[in-house]
Amino acid sequence: MDALYTAVATATHGREGRAVSSDGKLDLQLGIPKEMGGSGEGTNPEQLFAAGYSACFASALGLVGRAAKIDVSDAAVTAEVGIGKQGEGFGLAVTLRVELPENVDEATGRKLVEQAHQVCPYSNATRGNIPVDLVIE
Repeated sequence: MDALYTAVATATHGREGRAVSSDGKLDLQLGIPKEMGGSGEGTNPEQLFAAGYSACFASALGLVGRAAKIDVSDAAVTAEVGIGKQGEGFGLAVTLRVELPENVDEATGRKLVEQAHQVCPYSNATRGNIPVDLVIE
């Protein structure tokens, strides 16, 4: 792959530390969620992954929508990223909830969402590695 852009970020002290991007635009306190025994202060890697995946998938949906000449600019994508025990370690699972504009019928929406799932870099990175469920709402 010939990278068009490379994001760089550094995390210190793991889940209870800080994450900072090389350009300083991202500077976040990290914290373990209460559900995992932490204080719940700060964000966590799963939230960051959910934000990135939902934004990327929404862009991919816009790309395939434009190619099909269908306006999906008002679509919203919500990513739910779960973490849990998997064997000796931990694993992730994702549900992508896509709210399509009213002008898009169910069959067309399903086709666009499936096409977006084929071109989205996050979908390509996770395919075969973690379960990703697509839900159209």
